[in-house]
Amino acid sequence: MRNRFPSRETVERIRAQYPVGCRVELLKMDDIQAPPIGTKGTVTGVDDIGSIMVSWDNGSSLHVVYGEDFCRKLEETRDGQ
Repeated sequence: MRNRFPSRETVERIRAQYPVGCRVELLKMDDIQAPPIGTKGTVTGVDDIGSIMVSWDNGSSLHVVYGEDFCRKLEETRDGQ
């Protein structure tokens, strides 16, 4: 039986794609306590199973779970917003 955890290489790729401090927008999260779709937040890290740890602007801190939930990285503007 294969585990559903991502490889070390995949986790490192996720960490490179979502560095600490980058801004994201929630696209999908299957959790009753999930922030509303479209909520924005700041990445605080990526854990060892590839979940993106986010401090959501609405005060939530639910992780974006690898392979289950989806967010997108927001592009920074010239003034850093």
